Amino acid sequence: MSKTTVGLLVGLILGIVAYFGTFLAFLVVTLFGAAGLVVGLILDNKLDLGTVLGSSSSRR
Repeated sequence: MSKTTVGLLVGLILGIVAYFGTFLAFLVVTLFGAAGLVVGLILDNKLDLGTVLGSSSSRR
């Protein structure tokens, strides 16, 4: 299992643990799942924060 998948699963589990119930719970779980997915992508080096945030390694 890749780090991306693990990150997504951990985020989803944390979301369920954090809040279980109504439509708001669905939104919380979605938010935690997305956060876990992003962390997993960063750990797998499939997402570069410099590119996403607009900073580049070559400065003028």
